[in-house]
Amino acid sequence: MTTRIAFVASDAPSAQTARGALVTRYGNTPEDEADVIVALGGDGFMLQTLHGTQHLPAPVYGMNRGTVGFLMNEYSETDLLDRLAAAEEAVINPLKMKAQTVDGMMHDALAINEVSLLRAGPQAAKLKITIDGHLRLEELVCDGALVATPAGSTAYNYSAHGPILPIGSDVLALTAVAAFRPRRWRGALLPKKAHVRFDVINPGRRPVMADADSIWVENVLWVEIQSEPSIQHRLLFDPGHGLEERLLREQFV
Repeated sequence: MTTRIAFVASDAPSAQTARGALVTRYGNTPEDEADVIVALGGDGFMLQTLHGTQHLPAPVYGMNRGTVGFLMNEYSETDLLDRLAAAEEAVINPLKMKAQTVDGMMHDALAINEVSLLRAGPQAAKLKITIDGHLRLEELVCDGALVATPAGSTAYNYSAHGPILPIGSDVLALTAVAAFRPRRWRGALLPKKAHVRFDVINPGRRPVMADADSIWVENVLWVEIQSEPSIQHRLLFDPGHGLEERLLREQFV
């Protein structure tokens, strides 16, 4: 049986060149008719592809034509069909963000990696944190805070000294960014089903913006975050190089 492949690529010249070579070798199928979507670029483009194809049944196999490529496989033109046949699948759920801005507008977005709140002015942000309707932290003075999925735990979350979460752990990471008070508060591990709410204290004087996979919302008043199990992103990885192995390996470098 012939594998129908849809090739998509970022605007980077290396990604566009690779797409041209692969289409010449393997042909190209429209995304809505493909058995698999091959994304050529970096992690940012992979996130963009996953968001753009979440309504389609085809899994996504990435090949790195970017910088880090944590969500990507190594690039090769010659053995793609064999690699696709042997690939291992990882299924991840995104986070759903709901935010209200100071002007009363409501905003919704999905994030595969993390939802983050960041100060948008010279003064530190002041956030109140509520989990499942229970007030857990009256005031967090910080540069920001974020909620990360296991798939996103090695990205911004890890840079902010948050924990790396194993795939399938059904846990989310709540991590502070440069916490000032409580000074040593580094965050918490939450059940995947947890409902997280941030309320911005004094948003006029201390403005805060929210970011869900590079979808920005400025001047937020409050932000609610929870996992969205109804959406499943299917990623394919070469055997022995899946997300679980990558997350484990990242902790020993």
